[in-house]
Order: sequence, then structure tokens, then C-alpha cells
Amino acid sequence: MKNLHLLPASLLLFVIVSCQPTAPVEEQVSSENSALSAQATAFMEKSGVPGMAVMVFRDDNILYAEGLGYADVEQQVPVDPFQTKFRIASISKTLSADALAHLMEANKLDLDAEVQQYVPTFPKKRWPVTTRKTAGHIAGVRHYRGDEFLSSKFYPTVLEGLDIFKDDTLLFEPGTDYSYSSYGFNLISAVIEGASGENFLDYMQANVFEPLEMSNTVPEYMDKIIPNRGRYYYKAEEGVLNAPFVDNSYKWAGGGFLSTAEDLAKFAKAHMTAGYLTEESLTELTTSQELVDGTETNYGLGWRTNTDNEGHHWIGHTGGAVGGTSIMVIYPEQEIIVVILTNMSGAGLGDFPFELAREAMKN
Repeated sequence: MKNLHLLPASLLLFVIVSCQPTAPVEEQVSSENSALSAQATAFMEKSGVPGMAVMVFRDDNILYAEGLGYADVEQQVPVDPFQTKFRIASISKTLSADALAHLMEANKLDLDAEVQQYVPTFPKKRWPVTTRKTAGHIAGVRHYRGDEFLSSKFYPTVLEGLDIFKDDTLLFEPGTDYSYSSYGFNLISAVIEGASGENFLDYMQANVFEPLEMSNTVPEYMDKIIPNRGRYYYKAEEGVLNAPFVDNSYKWAGGGFLSTAEDLAKFAKAHMTAGYLTEESLTELTTSQELVDGTETNYGLGWRTNTDNEGHHWIGHTGGAVGGTSIMVIYPEQEIIVVILTNMSGAGLGDFPFELAREAMKN
């Protein structure tokens, strides 16, 4: 794939959306593939998700782009895959990993140096902690405890976000086990600040979002007016309810960004071939790390790497937030991208993203 930016086909779809303001978004952004549309509709009916944006690419062409359901149920605001901002949750880790890549390419970051080289205030542990192991969830940094996932406190700086866990002991000697940790990416954001000499969010904006023209990807400030931000929901016995209030400022790098299906498709396309990042960086990010016993973790630096049920290799990330479930999948060999964003906790995407990918392979 040579073009790393939006294609004319997607721009055409956007024009169609803009010219038909009175029609529902799901009609404005109609599918060019009835099979993909049918799969998405079936998932919506089965899952009870209030709103969902889906975008599928193959060979630089949009096979399917559709908004289904409502971004705001009470106000009956339809989902628009080009405009509606969702909580992308842990896909934020994949975005943040690009900052590591840029710093590596600029020779400002040594992945295998101890993190204290860049974050001197982070307490020394029993064993050395490196950026590489932290970004691959094998450093032993803990994950959420208790109701920390429901934090409603605002953290104005990434260093303050370290206070939640920085004095805790490691779960194991780094490299000997895998344990997924969003707090590890709190530490990653502090490393990025230390290595770059810039504010983490400013660095992300200047080096990731702006170069990729991701104009709808932003950190979620709960007190700011953010255009086209959707509402958040969860399913209870009595039906769909508003999700509890949370403030994700404590984990910008690991789960604090909002984005659209279109923006994440742009991001994914930029990682299909070298250009935006070097081939060496792409390999570094997406190659599975290994434990000391040789076991592969199926996780690189902020990127998952695995195979689907039919043995096709994919890279990307999933996300689960309060009021959001998401996935971004790239099939490098088939040049297929699938992005799904929803506004419900625990939507249980299951095999749905991979069903879409398999259907796309037929086109």
C-alpha cells in the first residue's frame, strides 16, 4: 500500500453524507457490501449495542463504512463513522506506542535502558524495569485493583498518574511472565515525556495525530466541550443504562483517547508499510516478545500479534472501557483493515471482527 492517507473513495462517502443531512446516518453512509452490512446488523441485534461504527478496508479501498444505532440514545443522535467519537480504550496503547517508535528513530530512547533514565522519580524496584518489557506487559507492573477502573478523579499530569501504583512491588521478575497492565502505559507516557522533553499529550498531537491527519482523535477531558462525542452505556437486566461517570485522565496513554472509525483506519493504514515509520520500527512494534523461557507472548510494543481461527495473521488491539468496546485489526498479507467502535461496556465482539475480515477476503 503506497498511500498512507485517506483515499478519494472515503472522501466521496463523506461528500454523500454531507449532502444528505435529513437522512439517517446509516442510510447516508450505506454499505457497498451487503454481506458486510448484514453481518454488522446481525451483531447489533444480537448484542443490543446502542451504537456502533464499522469501517472495513481492502487494498486501499473502502469496502464498508457504516454507522449503526445511536451515539446518544436519549437525543436520538445517529452514529456517523466519520464523525462520532468513541472511547477507544486500550487501542490508546497502540497509538502511544508510535511515540516510542518516533523517539527510537530520533535516537532519544533506548528501549532496554532502565525507565529511571527517563523518569528519575519512579522508585527503583527489586529488579530492573525497562521500557521494552513495560510496553510488552512483561515488566511485572500491576493492573487495576478494586474499583480503580471507575476512577472519577482528574489527574492533570502523567507523573501524578504514577502515584496510583508506583510504590507497589512488581508482580514478578521482568521477563519471566506476562501480565496485562494499563498502568504500565502510565509509566510509558512518563518515559515519553522524559525522553522527548515534551508534554505527553503535546508530543502525541505533534508526532502521531497531526502527521496522520487524525483530526478527530483527542484526549478525553470530561469538563470540555468535545464535538461529536457520543454517550456511554452498559447493559443491565432492565435494559441499556447510562454508564457511571469516570475520568480517564489517570491513563491517557493506556486508555484515555477518543477517536472515530475513520481516524483509526487512517492510523492502521499508516502501519501497513514503511514510510510514516521505518520498517525497523514497524517490526519492533509488531513482533511478539518472548519470556526468558522462550514462550511467545503474542504482544509486541503496544500491539497484539496473533492468528485468527483460519490461521491468518493479524496485528492490532482490542479495547474495553466504561461505556466502550473497540477493536482495530490489520491483516498485513491480505491488506485488510477492520475497525469497530461501540458505546457500550462489555459488548463482547467475539469473532465478529474476524468474520468481517473473512468476508472482506472474498472481495
